Amino acid sequence: MSLFERYLTLWVALCIVAGVALGHTIPGAFHAVGALEVANVNLPVAVLIWLMIIPMLLKIDFSALSEVGRHWRGIGVTLFVNWAVKPFSMALLGWLFIGYLFRPLLPADQISSYIAGLIILAAAPCTAMVFVWSNLTRGEPHFTLSQVALNDAIMVVAFAPVVALLLGLSAITVPWNTLVLSVVLYIVIPVIIAQVIRKALISGDDTSRLQALLARIQPVSLVALLATLVLLFGFQGEQIIAQPAVIALLAVPILIQVYFNSGLAYLLNRATGEAHCVAGPSALIGASNFFELAVAAAISLFGFNSGAALATVVGVLIEVPVMLSVVAIVNRSKGWYERGAAVRRVSETASEKA
Repeated sequence: MSLFERYLTLWVALCIVAGVALGHTIPGAFHAVGALEVANVNLPVAVLIWLMIIPMLLKIDFSALSEVGRHWRGIGVTLFVNWAVKPFSMALLGWLFIGYLFRPLLPADQISSYIAGLIILAAAPCTAMVFVWSNLTRGEPHFTLSQVALNDAIMVVAFAPVVALLLGLSAITVPWNTLVLSVVLYIVIPVIIAQVIRKALISGDDTSRLQALLARIQPVSLVALLATLVLLFGFQGEQIIAQPAVIALLAVPILIQVYFNSGLAYLLNRATGEAHCVAGPSALIGASNFFELAVAAAISLFGFNSGAALATVVGVLIEVPVMLSVVAIVNRSKGWYERGAAVRRVSETASEKA
């Protein structure tokens, strides 16, 4: 691990501080950058996400995707956590903390809107950013791509009904333009670019040129991650300074939900005997959020200045720092994970078959 990667947490903290400070002192510049968007998808952030995920996508050999079926345990666990646990656990946490424990500390007319925003955030599983988290845990890239694609497909049909059920609405307005554009921008186009580059660099079984490129561009991915942090916190710098208490209170159920769902996915993978390289991305996919869709849905339902929109924005702000902490937990617990009886048994069975 390079010196830069070893102190990534420190760089993240500095970028958060820099983003808030810059957003507060030169808000006009960040407003201008924030205005560069189509269907609530910010284009500068999209470019930075390309720089983050294309190096990870270069590692994916599409001919090996047929082998993903052997990770059926991880796929099942992730789908269970994403769609049967996550939205409902957030609804419970939102009611408990925002609707009950923190109610005296929050604006009374925004309580229901805050809870709605939390639910919308939890009902949209992560897409592109999870490639970054998976790579940091040495996750299985084919599993990650397959799981993201599967979540995107399910989200098209399940997002609206789940949100409608939990919010008690007869119908919700799904921002289809945001959903479709985000999937195309963050998944389809980067995958195509990565595969074109991969085919151009690989000659037969010789991958030396590809490996050389990956070694050179890996730092670019981390720099793009830090630049994204500066932008995200800069966009909300004024709001963070203006109402830090509300943002801190809204962050509590989000943080609990992230650690609960990632921990649940991680433990279920260990109990079923899934490999650690799958359990890591499974836990991360189970905990992170598709914040572009969540923010767009909250704004379309409740308005730009609503508590729901603010709640989804808080999810955006804490996404990177909290997911990096989950990455650290997954990496440091690898030895414990692989000592699990089910993991050893499945590994031994696979070795015997080989």
